[in-house]
Amino acid sequence: MGINWGSLKTVAGFLGAIVLTQFGGNASAIAADTVIVRLGLFTESISLTELQKAVKTGELPESLQPYTKELSEQQRRFFLGALGMNIPMNIVTVDKLVNSRIGTTILNDFATALARKDKAGVQALRAGLVLGSAAPQGLSILSFIAAYPSKRLEIDLSQAFLVAGSLNTAFWRTQQFMLAIAPQLDSKTPQIAFPFDPSQPGNAQVKILNLSLNDQKRDAYGGLRQRQIPVDIYWSTAATPDKPVILLSHGFASVRTDLRYLAEHLASHGYVVAALEHPGSNQANTDLAFQGKTRVMKPQEFLDRPQDISFVLDELEKLNQTANHPLQGKLATNKAMIIGYSFGGGTALALAGAELQLEHLKQRCKKNLTVLSLGEDMQCIAQELPENSYQLRDARIKQAIAFDPTTSLIFGETGLTKIQVPTLVLTGSADKTTPALTEQIVGFDKIPSPKWLVGIVGGTHLSVKDPSTTLDQIGQPNTPISGGEVVGEQAADVRKYVKAIALAFAAQMTPEAKNYAVFLTSDYAQFASTAAFPFRLITEIPPDAMAVVKEFVDK
Repeated sequence: MGINWGSLKTVAGFLGAIVLTQFGGNASAIAADTVIVRLGLFTESISLTELQKAVKTGELPESLQPYTKELSEQQRRFFLGALGMNIPMNIVTVDKLVNSRIGTTILNDFATALARKDKAGVQALRAGLVLGSAAPQGLSILSFIAAYPSKRLEIDLSQAFLVAGSLNTAFWRTQQFMLAIAPQLDSKTPQIAFPFDPSQPGNAQVKILNLSLNDQKRDAYGGLRQRQIPVDIYWSTAATPDKPVILLSHGFASVRTDLRYLAEHLASHGYVVAALEHPGSNQANTDLAFQGKTRVMKPQEFLDRPQDISFVLDELEKLNQTANHPLQGKLATNKAMIIGYSFGGGTALALAGAELQLEHLKQRCKKNLTVLSLGEDMQCIAQELPENSYQLRDARIKQAIAFDPTTSLIFGETGLTKIQVPTLVLTGSADKTTPALTEQIVGFDKIPSPKWLVGIVGGTHLSVKDPSTTLDQIGQPNTPISGGEVVGEQAADVRKYVKAIALAFAAQMTPEAKNYAVFLTSDYAQFASTAAFPFRLITEIPPDAMAVVKEFVDK
């Protein structure tokens, strides 16, 4: 099934428009020439000239030397890399961006790192960004400081590291691309009627079976070691073997309830859903890492995660054959579907056949001083794996859904071309963790058909998550408190649409396929769109549009 999208104008309709307002207010002729850096209990004055010299020499400013012991080597490299990074946006583009809804969240994030957090401070930020982009080399931290309408700019360095880490090069390029195509938006009202609402729950009462599985051995990739895997199985008495078993793979540093609302929805329609926890990259592992008891994540996790799914499928097959077990005869483990979120999205694509290709990743990550997204930074952990390629496909996986997946580095140039099953990829235009342009849009072009690309205009990285798993984000940059993440009730429209398309996609493996096919169309995406979240769906990116995509990626 496909839609013929033959123009950039049509693709713009998918990738969406950002609501723009006119820039107001006149910038002051005053510009900052001194930066007050606050790091913990100490403050230090640094001149703009010193910062400019640091970029040229690659050495931290002399006035910071007594305090460099407070910074890790990674922070030092990050500091210098951020100072030297130029954002490829002209003054018109920056003006539009900072006056958009997404731009407002960016300004709010910046404000958390500055001493001036009032309305006037945000206006000063806006002016500094716009005027800074008029510099010959384009917008950078240095040109922003030089254009900031005050003689003095005070920065909380620890907070600035967090903010700058979320506002990375790939995110800026995504926003630039979005702004470039925004005028081409081609929104239309669907001319067809939809037979029912797939976002509504089914009639079956959902039950949950909690398991604790112990994998005592691994194949050649994993070696001989135990791996304890908790699994929550969502099911109902309406479950039948003519519907696929669905497995859920959570994101990095999270839990198996990442997509609990979706698991409950699918189970209410008669599907058996197994949500498992990956012990080497879950929240518990991250908590131990913060205590200094383990690494944040070992490179082996890129191989272990897909094998966790395969192991759980093996165990479900045993349950399917266990006499008097409530799931006996209900589990179609040989026609399974995988749904993965974030890091789990990459896991899902690997199980669908995408090949890990690490040669380019190892070269890029080894001495990279640019500001990476968290998704890119996490993928760089894989550079420690001994081989340059790994194939982790499980032939029992017949369909795959990847929400906000990590793909830019881990699958190399051709790894995604190895996918062998129908695949649906979801992306959010305001995602700072796995930016849409580099992590999903570019990769989607490489995936063989049949495939679907779903765009959530204004969606952030956490928007698809169950509200119960976003509470721990409160108080951190890039979250509801700072205005960066859209979650909870604010993202209810997103979760409603996710429930509809996931159910429709799963149904393509059942006798009800034709009844649900209409919900995997651009017409339904337009129909389901709301004022807060326009939804777009395409099945191919035409060559003329892909040329524009590559132009922004290569900058």
